[in-house]
Amino acid sequence: MEILGTTLRICVDDLEPAVDFYERLTGGSALRFERGGVSVAAVGCFLLMSGPEAELEVLRKVTATIAVQDVDVAYTALTDGGAKILAGPVPTPVGRNLIAVHPDGSVFEYVDRRQ
Repeated sequence: MEILGTTLRICVDDLEPAVDFYERLTGGSALRFERGGVSVAAVGCFLLMSGPEAELEVLRKVTATIAVQDVDVAYTALTDGGAKILAGPVPTPVGRNLIAVHPDGSVFEYVDRRQ
């Protein structure tokens, strides 16, 4: 499985000032979407999330988002290596994802851009 990149996940109280800061920092524009009552903005390698505390509590448990070519290939590599799949693969607004717990207990989201 080839890892194409990593996105750092940041939960914020107020999305707008955070988006402004990270757009200035990276020189890029935010890609925005909503998921499960959470407002999300992807800016460069940062994924900013804001919403109800109950939702954010779950999201904070995921260490990072890892971009891969194909989530199905990641699923096989992860399960063959002893990881436990918590969710997915499922479609998202930008592709598909899954959430996995590695054998060391780390939790990661894996995403692809396949529709």
